[in-house]
Amino acid sequence: MTALEFLNNHQIDLMFVDIQMPDLNGIELVKTLSPRPDIIFTTAYSDYAIDGFKLDALDYILKPIDYSTFLKAANKALSHFKQKHSEEKLNSTPNHIFIKSEYKIIRIELDKILFIEGNRGYLRFFLENAKPVMTLLSMKKIEEKLPSSGFIRVHRSYIVNVEKITMIERSRIVFDEMRIPVSEQYKEKLQRYIDDNFVI
Repeated sequence: MTALEFLNNHQIDLMFVDIQMPDLNGIELVKTLSPRPDIIFTTAYSDYAIDGFKLDALDYILKPIDYSTFLKAANKALSHFKQKHSEEKLNSTPNHIFIKSEYKIIRIELDKILFIEGNRGYLRFFLENAKPVMTLLSMKKIEEKLPSSGFIRVHRSYIVNVEKITMIERSRIVFDEMRIPVSEQYKEKLQRYIDDNFVI
C-alpha cells in the first residue's frame, strides 16, 4: 500500500509533509486529500510558504529542523487539536433537558436556568422570566446530566448556571433578590472559573 492509498483510507489528525518529494510534491499531495488533516510543511525552501498557508497549514518549518522548532510546531498542533475537539464537543452538547413535574413532562432550555435548588430529593429549577419548576430528582442525578462547562455545584443544595452569574458578594452569588451560598466544600471549582475569566 502506498502512502497516498493509506492516507485516503485512514483518518489522520496531523501530517508533517515535506514539500520536495519524488513524483508528487507536498503541496499537490495535500490538495488530493479529503478530508484534509492538519498540516505542518517541512522544506529547505522558503519560496513555498505562501502556497502552504493557502492550504491552511498550521505551520511551515524550514530545514534543518532543530528540536525546539519541532516542539513549538507540535505544541501548536496540539493546542489546535484540543480547541477543535472542544468546539465539536460543545456543539454536540444538548441545549435542553426534559423533567417530570406535576404529571407532565416539561422541556427546560439550559440557557434559561439561573440555578437549581435541591431539598430532600426534590429539585426546583429557577428560570429566567418564568416560575420555578419542581421535580422529584436528586442533585447527583441532575449534576451528571448537565454540561460541566456551563454548570457548577457551589453548595450541597445549589447548582448554578455560570453564564448567569452577574455578581458575587461575600461568598454569595446574587440573582436579583436571591442569594445563593457558596460553601467551602465546593468553592474551589467556582474560584477556578472566576480566575480563568478574571480581568485585572
